[in-house]
Amino acid sequence: MVPYCVQYGTFVCVLTACVKASTNRISSVPGAASRILGVRVLYAIVETGGKQFKVSEGMTLYVEKLDAVAGDTVTLDKVFLVEKDGQVTVGTPHVPGASVTASVVEHGKAKKIHIFKYKSKKNYRRRQGHRQPYTKLKVNAISV
Repeated sequence: MVPYCVQYGTFVCVLTACVKASTNRISSVPGAASRILGVRVLYAIVETGGKQFKVSEGMTLYVEKLDAVAGDTVTLDKVFLVEKDGQVTVGTPHVPGASVTASVVEHGKAKKIHIFKYKSKKNYRRRQGHRQPYTKLKVNAISV
């Protein structure tokens, strides 16, 4: 159902209704609030587990499994880029003094993938499955 604006007699944009209804969806996508609401959002590019992530405050992300208990606070020191108030700071290779603090929400395993090896006419078939462990983080603060 599309919301109807009584004051202007037109249909309201579904995106606007989504923004007003749930700010959690906006904070979980880095840069979405700045595109939708026109507000500058502090973001950084960090590395953990051999992968790089674009993070902003309040968002949740899934990273390779970390040695931390759920509820602990983790500091990510490998920060490659920080954007604050429209000013971008790029490190060589890391930004000195910059860090991202995040809290561990939970640990888990990703969806199972199936590996099937097969050679035709040789009666060779091997089945294997794998579930990659992950850590779910919630970004608390980005400090420069």
